[in-house]
Amino acid sequence: MALGGNPIFNGKSFRGATQAPPVPQAPYGAPYGQQSYGQPSYGQAPYGQQGWGTQPQNMTDEQLRQMYAQPSAGPADTGRMTFDDVIMKTAACLGAVIAGAAVTLVVAQGLASLLMIVGALGGFVLALVNTFKKQPSPALILAYAALEGLFLGGLTRILDGMFPGVGLQAVIGTLSVFAVTLVLFKSGKVRATPRAMRFFMIAVIGYAVFALINMIMMWTGAVQSPFGLRTSVEIFGIPLGVFIGLLAIGLAAFSLIMDFTSIEEGVRSGAPQRFSWTAAFGLTVTLVWLYVEIIRLLAILRGDD
Repeated sequence: MALGGNPIFNGKSFRGATQAPPVPQAPYGAPYGQQSYGQPSYGQAPYGQQGWGTQPQNMTDEQLRQMYAQPSAGPADTGRMTFDDVIMKTAACLGAVIAGAAVTLVVAQGLASLLMIVGALGGFVLALVNTFKKQPSPALILAYAALEGLFLGGLTRILDGMFPGVGLQAVIGTLSVFAVTLVLFKSGKVRATPRAMRFFMIAVIGYAVFALINMIMMWTGAVQSPFGLRTSVEIFGIPLGVFIGLLAIGLAAFSLIMDFTSIEEGVRSGAPQRFSWTAAFGLTVTLVWLYVEIIRLLAILRGDD
């Protein structure tokens, strides 16, 4: 299947980068041992070069045994992306998020609000830049993570001041959803099938339309509630935001499944090592989205008490 549905992974990142260059064919009529059907000859070599089947000059039998006893080169030795690379790069991105959040949590309230706005706008711009950039830039990806940390820290400070404890609960909830999603993916019980992908795209478009309408109504003052339509509209006495929040958390969790699928396909296909930054960026974007949805849902539930 395609390399997941996350636009960060699609198009330029993993596709095409893993295709090996064609092996030159031996000319028709070449001597026996050189017509290799696209593979290098193991029996003969051009004049003046050492062949595969002959012992290199100035090399003893002991040196030969040591050379052949060495383990085969792994993905890391050949400059290919590995799961360890993705884990380390993701940890670096999350470290930048935590550092940015720590800043807005310790500065004065007025400055924290300003930094939150800067982080939201700057993070959005860098998210677009990193998404459509042909080659991953570690500096821009880490800058995005730090700006998102400013935004998350400011948001957490505001909501935790209104509803004490929601910040810690949101962190625990985000880690729990991530762990459960990873376990389900590794067990093979949940996969990003084409049918599920179509449902995901339809649901994401619907969610984006609702979020845009809700934002416009809040900006114009048509809705006075802190969360707009999420809390001003109720269904059977339950705020609309609860249903929307659960849907958004489900979409973010499935986005993690697509991220895992993309990373797995990239490692299996031998994507260049530099694209481990692309994988880390995709995971960071999804985790930020998941955290925002969880803390907003918790705040709506606490406000309804």
